[in-house]
Amino acid sequence: MSYRDQAKYLDFLRKFERKLDRKEAEDFKMFLKMQKDEEEFDSVTMKKLKSLYDKYNVPVDRSKFDALFKKNETKKN
Repeated sequence: MSYRDQAKYLDFLRKFERKLDRKEAEDFKMFLKMQKDEEEFDSVTMKKLKSLYDKYNVPVDRSKFDALFKKNETKKN
């Protein structure tokens, strides 16, 4: 992983900072300090960051929106 990826993950997780539990918040603060010092994360730290990102990045189920955008087929000329 690169410096760009870790910056992307940290920017995303800033939105969820209030939802983090105690251990996750401590890890997140450590990640931010490392980012501020411009350190590139090692594999273990990056794995922790990625797992935290995956926990809070839930993809949207777009199949729920299909019913809202269907055409009315009941009308006939």
